[in-house]
Amino acid sequence: MIFILQKTSRLFVLFLAITLVSHAEESRVEPLRYAQNFKLEHYTTHKLLTIHNTWVGAGDDQQIYALVPKTASLPELPKGTLVLRTPVERLITMATVFLGPIQDLQLHDSLVGIAYLNFANDPVAHERVKKGLAKPIQSGTAMDVESLMMMKPDLILTSTTGNPNFDVHPQLARAGLPVLVTAAYMEDHPLARTEWIKCIAAFYNKEKEAVAIFDQIADQYESLVKLTEKLEHKPSVMASAPYGGIWHVPGGNSYTAKAFADAGANYIWKDIDSRGGVPLDFEVIFKDANAADFWLHPSHYDSISELLSADERFGHFQALKEGRVFNNNRRVNEHGGNDIFERGASHPEEVLADLIQIFHPELLPNREFVFYKQLK
Repeated sequence: MIFILQKTSRLFVLFLAITLVSHAEESRVEPLRYAQNFKLEHYTTHKLLTIHNTWVGAGDDQQIYALVPKTASLPELPKGTLVLRTPVERLITMATVFLGPIQDLQLHDSLVGIAYLNFANDPVAHERVKKGLAKPIQSGTAMDVESLMMMKPDLILTSTTGNPNFDVHPQLARAGLPVLVTAAYMEDHPLARTEWIKCIAAFYNKEKEAVAIFDQIADQYESLVKLTEKLEHKPSVMASAPYGGIWHVPGGNSYTAKAFADAGANYIWKDIDSRGGVPLDFEVIFKDANAADFWLHPSHYDSISELLSADERFGHFQALKEGRVFNNNRRVNEHGGNDIFERGASHPEEVLADLIQIFHPELLPNREFVFYKQLK
């Protein structure tokens, strides 16, 4: 009798252990090192992707997506969940920034539609269009939803500004198209934006590849940060230039401000509590930044003479007087497409290395810029 009870007890413990292990596997959360605007949960039958903070002012709004295999029946899902079938075989991108992870994950074979093709720097994307394997598509008010439906995409990648005059995802959703509204641009760390490669990889069952790619990028970035952490001298830097008569500077919580700090620079407006661009009057700009050591990202301007032709008052900035003006437009195609918003978003370690080379050239000698150049 005692033997039977002991055997039954052992079987119960074994059953409980198996149940606990199974339950743990059903709800595994993908570990993230930097990204804060998405969460990926792995279940035995599907994946749940939760995205929030999609635009400034989004508040607590979030959207849950269920990534369900095409051959599987629908599992029980939380109310309001949008279903997207996997693996993705036909992909449409509504911005060139998505081409970065597509390159790194080698997903071009699934690319069938590309918005803003002229601004894309990815040669493989252009080659697919030339061969008729992918089509350039219109976005904004010129978007033809019917043509997108005829392309039968499994997934459309886009983002939102919160402005109905510019956003395309409501039209896509109303047409029943499989659209994913991302929030990478709302992250406040350069590596957080890059880590969204894990989100895209989930639609292709390539999470392991994404982790390996991201870890290598993050490790390189973190190694570069160590070069500048203990520097005593950190030069001051101002940013941007007027566009359309308004001078927007990156907020102190933006990924640009973070990159400046990681590169060993003292950003003039680091104390502005904002992730986005903040409009400032020229008088305020001049008061704060006239003695700055460096001037970076002066809008679209390509030379010192162009800057002075636009506004002779720029000549009073110390950084311009001493020739320390740098722009991130070294890799711009004939249509104005800048690769820093494509490859640069996926490879912030290359951007950071450029910035360190600008602020502290002695730390990275004999290196060529990837995205930046000094204006002459």
